[in-house]
Formats: sequence, C-alpha cells, structure tokens
Amino acid sequence: MLHIVVCIKQVPDSREIRIDPKNNTLIRQGVPSIVNFYDLHGLEEALRIKDELGARVTVVTMGPPPAEKSLKQCISLGADEAVLVTDRGFAGADTLATSYVIAKTLQKVAETWGAIDLVFCGKQTLDGDTGQVGPGVACRLDLEQLTYVSKVVEVDTEKRRLTAHRLLEDGIEVVQTSMPVLITALKELNKVRRAAMPGMIRAARYKPVVWTTADFPDLERSMIGLKGSPTIVSKTWVPEVKAVNSKMITGDSPEATAVQLLDQLWERDLPSRLGWT
Repeated sequence: MLHIVVCIKQVPDSREIRIDPKNNTLIRQGVPSIVNFYDLHGLEEALRIKDELGARVTVVTMGPPPAEKSLKQCISLGADEAVLVTDRGFAGADTLATSYVIAKTLQKVAETWGAIDLVFCGKQTLDGDTGQVGPGVACRLDLEQLTYVSKVVEVDTEKRRLTAHRLLEDGIEVVQTSMPVLITALKELNKVRRAAMPGMIRAARYKPVVWTTADFPDLERSMIGLKGSPTIVSKTWVPEVKAVNSKMITGDSPEATAVQLLDQLWERDLPSRLGWT
C-alpha cells in the first residue's frame, strides 16, 4: 500500500490580515487561522489517490499547539494520521530551518508508519509566499521533485512511476518520474472536497501525534529556530493608499451615456494624448 505524506501549514486568513502601522508587522491577534489554501489541494490529491489505489495518508505540520485545529480538519477530510511538530525551539524559523525540521519529521514518519512514496506540499504559503520549503525538503531527503503540478495523470504502483502536468509560463510540461517524489500543488490540481459527517466525528475525537525537540535525538540545534535562520528582514512598509478619482456616468439610454462619456474624455484631452483624431 502506498504511503503518502501531506505537509500543511496553519496560516492567518489572508482576507482579514491587517498591518500594524507603528511597527509594520502583521496583526495576528483576532485574525482567524486556516489551513494554507494550496496545501488543501495537495491533501485532496492524496485522498483521490487513496480512493483509487488505496493508501495511507499522513499529514504533518510544524507550528504552535493551536495548529492542532488544522490537523483535525485534515482528518475530517479523510487523512489517516496527523503529526504536530511543536516546540519553542522551532520558533522564528525561516524556510531553511523549516525545511530541515520537516525533513527530519518525514524521516521519523517513515520509521513509524513505513517508507514514504509520495509527498505533497502546496506550491507556497499565504503568509510567507516563498515556495521554498517543498523543494528544500526534497533536496534534504534526495527526493525527485515536481513543482507547480496542475494534474496528476497516473500513479503506476507496479513500475513505481508517476506522470504529471507542470504548469509553466509558456505552457504545460508533461513529466514522468520515479517514486518517491515530492509534488508542490497548484489550485488547478483539483477541487477540494467537503468533510462528511463520519469524518467530522472521527476528527472531533482524534488527538494528533505530538513531537517536540526531545523526539529528535539527532537534531542539530544550530539548524532550527532563529539560530538556524539566516534570513534577515531589513525593512517592511505599508504601501501608500492612493486616492482614485471617479465619476458615475448615467443616461436615459446607452447612446446618451456614450455621449456623456465622450464629452468627459474630450474635456480631459484624452483622445489627443492617445493619438486619436
């Protein structure tokens, strides 16, 4: 049976993010947290493969204890197991330190529940927006990696091959690679399902597996948290809000409205600036 791991992250809802005007940092208090949008598409694809071929789906995340809520949501959708990696020592991690901890977590997951065949990540997170963690994990574990995947065409369990479409700037690339492989998911990959009642009941009773630094005896402390994060934010700022002048044009008929629009354009000398005669 295939073993699929999905890496998720609990992030602030980007629709309600606000900026503190004094220190130019995100105001997280009072902002609801959600499962990263792209990660849900990775989970959905893992569950589709599970439905078609049979698989064990394990979900992992690194974050504070409240991230348990997001793991429970994944369980309600159909994941089999969930792991929360949480410790004050992991706080302040950039993408380099995060990929190191996630890679260590996947190694421990493989030791606990069996070798991993597929790893799904979202293409990027809504808060960090870097798209670096997935590829970073693949490099640390020496996995094949397919980024920006818009379609999984086939998973051949006998030949241990996977065929997928990658969305590029100038078209679609059809790629075939061997497993194990790490995939970063786009929203075009699928439509995320809704949780069914049995899944919600199981999620309500489920307690995720919790691992701390004590569960990783070979963890290099200089490579986690702030110590393992060479990224430095030198400056942040909030873009100035620019006023936009607008005017509603109405008329008794489309023709009358068009005449008013042309009058406004001529008043602003727009036709001559555009080279109209």
